[in-house]
Amino acid sequence: MAGRTVRYRNGRNTSRAIRAAAVAACATLVLAACGSTKDNVASKGDGGGDGSGKVGVILPLLTSPFWQSYNDYVPKMAKTEDVDALKTVNSNSDPSQQITDINNQLNQGVKGLVVAPLDSAAISAGLDQAERKGVPVVAVDVAPEKGKVAMVVRANNVAYGEKACEYLGKQIPSGKVVQIMGDLASVNGRDRSEAFRACVKEKFPKLKVLEIPAKWESDTAASKLDTLFNANPDIKGIYMQAGGVYLAPTLQTLKSKGLLKTVGQKGHIAIVSNDGIPQEYDAIRKGQIDATVSQPADLYAKYGMYYIKAAMEGKTFKPGPTDHDSEIVKLPSGILEDQLPAPLVTKENVDDPELWGNTVK
Repeated sequence: MAGRTVRYRNGRNTSRAIRAAAVAACATLVLAACGSTKDNVASKGDGGGDGSGKVGVILPLLTSPFWQSYNDYVPKMAKTEDVDALKTVNSNSDPSQQITDINNQLNQGVKGLVVAPLDSAAISAGLDQAERKGVPVVAVDVAPEKGKVAMVVRANNVAYGEKACEYLGKQIPSGKVVQIMGDLASVNGRDRSEAFRACVKEKFPKLKVLEIPAKWESDTAASKLDTLFNANPDIKGIYMQAGGVYLAPTLQTLKSKGLLKTVGQKGHIAIVSNDGIPQEYDAIRKGQIDATVSQPADLYAKYGMYYIKAAMEGKTFKPGPTDHDSEIVKLPSGILEDQLPAPLVTKENVDDPELWGNTVK
């Protein structure tokens, strides 16, 4: 995502385009230590408060183990960051409901919002409402197409698609590979899809990419994957853009067709996923899938709380490295995004105790 322009499609409930948040200059600040998040604080605005007040936290859905884990981390990280977070609200995969949820939280008098947008364009209607009320917003997991947010807390989703491509390309010399895509109304779905497609074309031209637009829906993934295998029984690899919703239906489909072979067995279909949930790690240990990219549910919650607290205090940030192995970048829209690390997990490092998926009970 960083360093290239993403073309967004128009979404529902969009309103007028608003100016991107400006990052205050820091000409007189002498940086004492390179790479500290504190060094990235550009200023504390004149209107900054003390960071107190209720914070609303809005989830996109709770049908995925990834979002269930994030939901569990929220109250823990809110306590750690001294944020008075209300009970989370689930928008249940409905972008229109998410706008209603934002308005309901604003009407309750929250002083800050942490939102995981369902639709990169549609969310702007809710962001406009928050801006009119002077309530800062931190976006988690998905970058809005437009609207004002204090920070986007997200991993580099372009890297997700590239890592999956690189892994599958090294395992499969030639043949058909499938990418089960997310919702293309989301920048995450677009970033992962475009990156995977472009990487295969550039580096592994002997691979043929077949695509399933599954909208983060497990039933859609299952039915379309079944149809695709009926027409293409020689598929050699699969890239699942969200293990939380696609892992179970993919394994079940392969099993029903007698194609669920473990790593090393003749006929094994190489599979790379995204999320880093415990179920994926178990599948890697069993040899059912080969790898996943660990999307940091714990860090999404931690830094969502960190940045909303900072925004409520009137602090702003500037691009540059942080003290938590990430980098704040300015997106083409002018919005700032803290791109958190997301490691590739294989059988070699699946038991690493530092991986959040190994800490979930």
